[in-house]
Amino acid sequence: MPESYTEPLGQSNAFLDFQETLSRAANVDRPILLIGERGTGKELAAAKLHYLSQRWRGPLVALNCAALAPTLLESELFGHEEGAFTGAHQRRTGRFEAATEGTLFLDEIAQTPTEVQEKILRVVEYGSFERVGSSQPVQVDTRIIGATNADLPSLARQGGFKLDLLDRLSFDVLFVPPLRRRGEDILLLANHFAARMAHELGREALPQFSRRAVAQMESYAWPGNVRELRNVVERAVYRSYTATIDELVFDPFVSPFGTGASEGIEAPAPVPAPPARVPEEPDRSLEEAVRELEVRMIRESLAEARYNQRDAARALGLTYHQFRGRWRKYRDELAAEDD
Repeated sequence: MPESYTEPLGQSNAFLDFQETLSRAANVDRPILLIGERGTGKELAAAKLHYLSQRWRGPLVALNCAALAPTLLESELFGHEEGAFTGAHQRRTGRFEAATEGTLFLDEIAQTPTEVQEKILRVVEYGSFERVGSSQPVQVDTRIIGATNADLPSLARQGGFKLDLLDRLSFDVLFVPPLRRRGEDILLLANHFAARMAHELGREALPQFSRRAVAQMESYAWPGNVRELRNVVERAVYRSYTATIDELVFDPFVSPFGTGASEGIEAPAPVPAPPARVPEEPDRSLEEAVRELEVRMIRESLAEARYNQRDAARALGLTYHQFRGRWRKYRDELAAEDD
């Protein structure tokens, strides 16, 4: 196995039973589905399936199906030809070709768009596909391992996952045990993560957990499973000034000022909308208001220009003829005001 491979750690019955199931399934060259909660180690399980299989000399290629848009996911899986779309300046090999004679691990497979599921189904059935922008079939020999925390049968009944593909991928379905079912492994894993963190920080003394800290870890439900345990332990080690770990922070979002994620971080209070303005009944029509404004502005511009109509017109941004037209229109009112 390569140096990058990490052997799963555990001694509980649930863990050991699952590892035995993995070992048996690894020798059967068929698709496998791994079902498990977030943070249970589905990627580690997929790696073990690969390296214990007859394909161990071939590549192990992984792709998170939820990380890409549908159009990008298709190109990433199957590759594309030069000019297949804007920006496709050259032919690109997809993950299926990269994983030939090896294993392709499709994480979050439940979030694969249906149009991409169609092409995956063809690969599983016939071992061939076409690159994006090509009609030429490409032959591959790839074992597929899918992983999800979704209820795929329910999703398929609702039309969100192809039943044919589900049938093809579920030669066997392996359920990764959550950490709360691996009670004996909690302290084992915690000590492992603590020692690694201390080494990373350059500390010589190995961290030790107090009885209080152990009791807290063993009574906690660990909704984030092994990933959450690692975060809690590493956070506790780096925050501690001694080798004895007594304080564990399970929810880093809890504010020291009284509000936190456990109570629900309060969003800023919405600014109330101003009360709707009820329009008042106008005391004059729009035409009358415009007439009154024009008369007032003409009168003021004439006074400032010492009754020179050309200067008054210039001040109002009008031509002399435009000004004269308005002056004739309002002559009676202007004369009355002058009186």
